[in-house]
Amino acid sequence: MAGQQTVTRADLCEAVHNEVGLSRQECSSLVERTLELIVESLERGETVKLSGFGVFQVREKRARMGRNPKTGEPAAINPRRVISFRASQIMKSRVHDAVVED
Repeated sequence: MAGQQTVTRADLCEAVHNEVGLSRQECSSLVERTLELIVESLERGETVKLSGFGVFQVREKRARMGRNPKTGEPAAINPRRVISFRASQIMKSRVHDAVVED
């Protein structure tokens, strides 16, 4: 995964395969199911906390008035649910201290 700009599901599956030794198909199923469980929890409005990684939360945004940036006209913004992510202190520290190699 070194040198890539984006980590994909396939990259995650390959990393699990290399670390754990399960078949590629089993690793793919494991990664897909893990991501699906996270999404299902968020759909139900639950908070997902991954210790040492961070917290995913669903937040309810209320309706409000905004502006069309192109025309300046007022525009109603409907209420909606958004996902927020808050990184753990461990992750923040690791990212902060990481040496970027070009």
